[in-house]
Amino acid sequence: MFNFLKCIFFLFFFILIPTDLYAYLDPGTGSIILQAILGFVAAVVSYFYFFWNKIKSFFKNIFHKNSKKKDE
Repeated sequence: MFNFLKCIFFLFFFILIPTDLYAYLDPGTGSIILQAILGFVAAVVSYFYFFWNKIKSFFKNIFHKNSKKKDE
């Protein structure tokens, strides 16, 4: 419990203490960030698309087997 509180304290300490940051962001940085965000969104969408297709085919196979048994 004490380690958790210590981590929270240091986290707030480093976030709340303002410091000067001298960094150069070239124009390509924005496009790299945009590509990363779009790539992440595409990966999430494709994952859920394939997952949804597996669920649909699972239930389609279950109901298709049941309809074959009723026909016989």
